[in-house]
Amino acid sequence: MSGIFERLQKQMEVDTEKEGLSPLDLQDLPPLLRKIMRYMLREYELPYAEICQWAGELPEGERPNQADLDQALETLSRQFWLIKRGEGERVRYQANLRRKAASRLGQSAWNSLDAKIAASKKPRQE
Repeated sequence: MSGIFERLQKQMEVDTEKEGLSPLDLQDLPPLLRKIMRYMLREYELPYAEICQWAGELPEGERPNQADLDQALETLSRQFWLIKRGEGERVRYQANLRRKAASRLGQSAWNSLDAKIAASKKPRQE
């Protein structure tokens, strides 16, 4: 019976890996990609035109050219940081974040409680 639970746990771990990225992973991105992701995290979902407008309003030294912006968006989509929807003029980008992981504290508390219950059910040898 434990084999079923082990397989289920492995499947849940695989599914969790597919669900997106954590905001803590932002620190590993290059500056332009990190800047785009920080903006997308604030807005969550934007059409391509609004992203271009935002990039055009950046300070002179930080403003990417159109080719760099397009390449950055493509890279973020390919690496699953962003979800790209639509085609042509109707392209929209959405931040791809995973769900918050369950607390390990709760699991250890339940394990401790289960151990105490099991110990109390054992016949007392005196």
